[in-house]
Amino acid sequence: MSSFAQRNLQDNMARIAKLQELAAGESLITRPSDDPTGTADSMRTRADIRANEQYKRNIDDANGWLTTADSALGTVTGLLNKARDLTIQASNGSLTPTAREAIALELDSIKSSLLDASKTQYLGRSVFAGNSDGKVFDYTDVAPYKFDGPDSTVDRRIGANLTVRVDADGASVFGEDGTDVNGNPTTSVFALLESMSADLRSGVDVSDRLNAIDAKLNTVINARAEVGTRHAQILKAQETNLDEAVSLEARRSGIEDPDLGKVVLDLKMQEVAYQAALQVTARVLQPTLMDFLR
Repeated sequence: MSSFAQRNLQDNMARIAKLQELAAGESLITRPSDDPTGTADSMRTRADIRANEQYKRNIDDANGWLTTADSALGTVTGLLNKARDLTIQASNGSLTPTAREAIALELDSIKSSLLDASKTQYLGRSVFAGNSDGKVFDYTDVAPYKFDGPDSTVDRRIGANLTVRVDADGASVFGEDGTDVNGNPTTSVFALLESMSADLRSGVDVSDRLNAIDAKLNTVINARAEVGTRHAQILKAQETNLDEAVSLEARRSGIEDPDLGKVVLDLKMQEVAYQAALQVTARVLQPTLMDFLR
């Protein structure tokens, strides 16, 4: 009887200790044996949380890449619009040699600024050169200008089944001197401005270059629109990622975190039951043989 009573009191104390741990903020599952099914659910949920956190880091990185690329393309658009205005101005046949030289100098400055824009980097890597961490073009400052970036792209996985490209195609945006796959000649925007500057100094009419400037400008505008579309996709993924983080945390809390109000109530009830068990045991199990002989 004494051993049985002692085991019951020890079990009661163990339940009180467990409830005290929960009341102190301990998890419902401190060891797999506490809840095997809950342990499996908790491990799956925590794995999903870690994956979602990695997606968030990828989204933040992609946001930085695309913001930098958009800013660079905005700069390029402004420079080409200025070059277009200068081309229209240079089409005036009454310009003096001094005025033509001034326009040529401005075109040289625009070409130099475009070369600087093509070198735009994010965290030490060019936003126009794919996976390469080197330069985008062969910077000799004279034609031909050759694209040095690789054919691969920079992608970021922003969801379980969603990957987004975060760089821009430098060869497409700025053009490249040479020939295309069909053997047709191609000209970079740098070589175009360079030739226009030389023609102005030579007194050659450059009005026929306006269509070429417009074509380059449209290419950049389209590239910026594509970057904007991808950026909008990133921002949408950012909202989805935040909602998923809240949902996963609520799921984890439902599996692991105790209901504090219920735990405190159970603890008080268990303490009352323990005190009652102590009193009953003290009365039933008399301490000496003399108590039975009286």
